[in-house]
Amino acid sequence: MRRIVILISGGGSNMAALVRAARTERWAERLNAGVAAVISNRPDAPGLAFAREHGLATAVVRHGDYESREAFDEALMRAVDLHEPALVLLAGFMRILTPGFVRHYDGRLLNIHPSLLPAFPGLHTHRRAIEAGCRVAGATVHAVTPELDHGPILAQAVVPVVPGDTPESLAARVLSQEHRIYPEAVVAWLQSRPASRSG
Repeated sequence: MRRIVILISGGGSNMAALVRAARTERWAERLNAGVAAVISNRPDAPGLAFAREHGLATAVVRHGDYESREAFDEALMRAVDLHEPALVLLAGFMRILTPGFVRHYDGRLLNIHPSLLPAFPGLHTHRRAIEAGCRVAGATVHAVTPELDHGPILAQAVVPVVPGDTPESLAARVLSQEHRIYPEAVVAWLQSRPASRSG
């Protein structure tokens, strides 16, 4: 079974969408894959409760317990690697990862970002799209590289920006598309890398 580890910092709605898709779409039978664990840098992340309720292993690696980003990422790697992941998914994980961490999971680390990359990398994407006068916004699933929000694009969804939109209203419409395209992109990634039934 190819194990998937998901990293979160908050409510984990994309994580929940992935877990539900894995169950309802029978990833275990179809793709020899499944979500094995959810790890957060915040012990109060609400998404951890969802993960536990669905029988997933959980762990917390508090970034505040470490003196440097490198030390935190080393500890995070140890926690992730306990599950021998085939794929690591960032789902609202609000930490900038070090190049060493990214290299360690090269080719098997994905992220979802709430803009149509390469537009608006980083934070406050919805406010920035509205202020720029964009007619469309959206979400992007991409492979993670050391450069923030600049990895190869795997999937995108376009959402119209409508008159009167606020960052909050636009975010809600984009989020519904994130919940759709992230599982689709993961399935495509798994299908492109067939695994033996034992592996």
